[in-house]
Amino acid sequence: MAAPVTVIGSPVSPYVRKVLAVCAMKGVEVELDPISPMMGNDDFERLSPLRRVPVWIEGDLTLCDSSVIVQYIEETRPGPSLWPADPAERAKARWLEEFADTRLFDVLGWRLFFQIALKPRFFGTEADPEIVEKARDVELPQILDYLEGQMPERGFLFGGLTMADLSLAPAFANAGAVQVDVDASRWRKLAAWLERMEAETPLGPLNKLARTLMRTPLHAHRDRLPEFGLAAASRSWAGEGYRRGPMTPA
Repeated sequence: MAAPVTVIGSPVSPYVRKVLAVCAMKGVEVELDPISPMMGNDDFERLSPLRRVPVWIEGDLTLCDSSVIVQYIEETRPGPSLWPADPAERAKARWLEEFADTRLFDVLGWRLFFQIALKPRFFGTEADPEIVEKARDVELPQILDYLEGQMPERGFLFGGLTMADLSLAPAFANAGAVQVDVDASRWRKLAAWLERMEAETPLGPLNKLARTLMRTPLHAHRDRLPEFGLAAASRSWAGEGYRRGPMTPA
């Protein structure tokens, strides 16, 4: 049996849940250090110069960025493929992963969850109401209109579960934590797909873990992992105080 890999990063992060969902699909044993990147120490910054999670440690190999990590898992582990077999559909799936990691998270993650939930907690500053209002009332509906047009009537985006699904869905759990939800009367297919992602994929239990950790003091996050079948890493890269990364929004 292969030795477990170490993943650094709190499952509150959609990018960490994306990687953990892939590990569940592929049967990869993981030990997790569930830190916020804003609390990483100097050693963490040496591993992740952008101070972002997840970080993957496997022997002498260290990888950053969820898309890089899941591609490495796909190329080194057996199990169900993470991508559609057809080249055209595979290219479309890669685009949706890119859209999720950039535009979708920019709005759901940075402009909503970060502004409303994280800025007051970590930096003692209030959310910028103009940023939040524009994101919620203008930018997000445009994104949801686009995604509604991509959604199937049933099943997942390309039939079987792929990285397109596992990349797009995680940030919606963070949005829901700050009372930003998908209106099923307006975005019917998208809302139904999110329900299937919650009920039928490894992301459902991971979203539950994320919601649990959002209500748990940071120092106790490691203690909650066994409830969800996850092992804590033997060491932590957490430090004292909060630090912005070089690309963390103001």
